[in-house]
Amino acid sequence: MSTGYAGGRQGTRLERYTKFWQKDLAHEGEADSKNRLDKYTDVVNGYYDGATALTEYGWAQSFHFSRFYKGEGFAASLARQEHYLAAHMGLRPGMRVLDVGCGVGAPAREIARFSDVQIVGLNINEFQLDRARRYTEEAGLSNQITFVKGDYMKLSEQFGENCFDAVYGIEATLHAPTWEGVYGEIFKVLKPGGVFGVYEWCMTDAWDPSVPSHRELAHRIEIGSGIPELRRMKLARQAMKNVGFQIDHEEDLADRPDEIPWYYPLEGDILKAQTAWDYFTVWRMSWSGKLVTHTAVRCMELFGLLPKGTWEVGESLKVAGDALVEAGQAKLFTPMFFMISHKPALAN
Repeated sequence: MSTGYAGGRQGTRLERYTKFWQKDLAHEGEADSKNRLDKYTDVVNGYYDGATALTEYGWAQSFHFSRFYKGEGFAASLARQEHYLAAHMGLRPGMRVLDVGCGVGAPAREIARFSDVQIVGLNINEFQLDRARRYTEEAGLSNQITFVKGDYMKLSEQFGENCFDAVYGIEATLHAPTWEGVYGEIFKVLKPGGVFGVYEWCMTDAWDPSVPSHRELAHRIEIGSGIPELRRMKLARQAMKNVGFQIDHEEDLADRPDEIPWYYPLEGDILKAQTAWDYFTVWRMSWSGKLVTHTAVRCMELFGLLPKGTWEVGESLKVAGDALVEAGQAKLFTPMFFMISHKPALAN
């Protein structure tokens, strides 16, 4: 497991990460939630400093979910999810495109190949940006993709207005303290007529925060996924309209009647692996795979090969994985509320 750990500030942020939540929901208050929203950059940086290498090892370089066809390989499904977004956005050669919350850049690399566009990948986390630049150079795509450090709540300050033909976010804007805030900034940097495509993490409209079991489920996902606050799907839809976007298409792709559910790799049942190549991916999510991984992380942290706090973030990932399966089965959560919107041609 390659981590690229450099220590210092990364270790300090990791140690602080889990302190943003009260693990016992009974002791969680409005002040805790407000603190996370106010300090969302610390929450996100702390989470991804610890979760990035673990997610690359246990999942893929594309940090998102996908739909599955029967017999479809894991890597193929991730790429198809990215192609689906690019196709619906109508991305074409020569377009200047912004990837908000680009992770380590795998979706940007796939979309650059698929659509032959120029992409700027934005990320607030320097640890991920270093990896994104290295992987992209190794892929021979540095002439098409550049990466910059920045906050997607301040896009217009960094780029100016009306400067991108298209913007997309793949399970990234879930970390924003408000959807109006991030969608509003995306609206500003888009050229009139520009398109915005997003896969959003939401609690479905069936989720009721007044039901203790529903709230507890959301809380477990928040802790294990670095999310300051999970919100309902209808609020994402309304936020898009509130800032001026016209929604061209919206759909909860997790609600498709797929034979293979989006959360199947998290279940850790190797008998459900779609291809022989995917057995190892699914095994890493099984009880034995998790035991091996988290024992190794514990030892690496003990000997200073990983920053202090990595193991605890890994334990949070396990909590989130179980909660995501439970919420997916109950249809209380979706990682792929899909919206394609555009900025009106006459907008300023």
